[in-house]
Amino acid sequence: MSADRAAIRAAAPILLGAALMLSLAMGLRQSLGLFVQPAIKDISIMVADFTMAIAIQNIAWGLLQPVAGALAARYGFRVVLVAGAALYAVGMLTLATTHHLLGVILGAGVFIGAALACCGSGMAMAVASRPVPAAVRSTVLGMVSALGSLGALFTAPLGQWLAEGWGWRVGVFGFAAVALIMLPFAWMAGRVDKIVTPARPLTGKGSESARAVLGLALRHRAFMIMAGAYFVCGLQLTFLTTHLPSYLALCGQEPMLAAKALGTIGAFNVLGSLFFGWAGGRWSKPALLGGIYVVRSLVLAWYFNAAPTPDSTIVFAALMGFLWLGVAPLVSGAVVEMFGLHWQAMVQGLAFSSHQVGSALGAFGGGYLFDLFGNYQLAMQIGISMGLAAGIVQMLSGLPFWGGGKRVVAEPA
Repeated sequence: MSADRAAIRAAAPILLGAALMLSLAMGLRQSLGLFVQPAIKDISIMVADFTMAIAIQNIAWGLLQPVAGALAARYGFRVVLVAGAALYAVGMLTLATTHHLLGVILGAGVFIGAALACCGSGMAMAVASRPVPAAVRSTVLGMVSALGSLGALFTAPLGQWLAEGWGWRVGVFGFAAVALIMLPFAWMAGRVDKIVTPARPLTGKGSESARAVLGLALRHRAFMIMAGAYFVCGLQLTFLTTHLPSYLALCGQEPMLAAKALGTIGAFNVLGSLFFGWAGGRWSKPALLGGIYVVRSLVLAWYFNAAPTPDSTIVFAALMGFLWLGVAPLVSGAVVEMFGLHWQAMVQGLAFSSHQVGSALGAFGGGYLFDLFGNYQLAMQIGISMGLAAGIVQMLSGLPFWGGGKRVVAEPA
């Protein structure tokens, strides 16, 4: 145990850089929903138009995540992380200065999506996995995810304050400045490149190419079940970050309540990430993931089946926050166990592509159904039903008859 603590202390600058980079990246992304209502009025677009940009963001993030992981495996993490932080600022500046839907799509969609593929949760988890021993990896991933979840505590109130005082464009300019702060943290996290993790043979035929490893992942039953459940995870969470502010406004709640709710989600992300990071080192990761999806769906059903109040909204945000980023250390740890460290960022990116397709559907589909019916009732019924089904299948995936115990590599290293 003393050797593990020494390894963590030695890795502290890398872990801190990854956590702070992740905190700002996810905080900014989770707070974009604050600008939906003022932006659509200013630019004269519909809710579905703005949410289409968020959908494109999620698709770009998901599709480019395996590419970013493969580039990091070949050229190193630092260049990818720093490029992502810079592109994040470019995306915010594009959104802040646009007067047309195209600018919204490019800024909030394409640029920020590509930036998140380079410096978001997948890359941060891959960085944090490398410099620590396998025995404490799940706990460390939970700690990094916990610290990385604090960004919304800062970004959501900042964005709301700037928007209320000087307009939504000033709020987005403020977010661009925050994105620039990510640059030194991305550079710090890039020190992980000094740690060499040679590719391990996964099939007994020598070192595989990226294409061979991706093909292997696509044939791995437990991995594919996890990726499918991850689709529903993305659908539920992005629906909330995109549409919760609008939902509360429609219900007559004050605008700051949405910012408080997003901040509360960020705060309770800390507890959830720490708990599930710790739990992932002791119990079945598929079972824990499935449990998160089932309980999260039940919480959604409770909240959206009654008119929201300030108190119920904060309680809801606390529960959802606890069940939010806890999936990150579990998915990351499961991928390492299945495929090893060298290809983690790429294979995890493949799973995350599924998550982001779900995110795109949650963002755009929620807006489309709202424009069609004038409320979010059908969207929530679909999301809750899918979450319950995905959670049950994910829990079953750890059982032997699903092949859940089968690993491609003997040990996570």
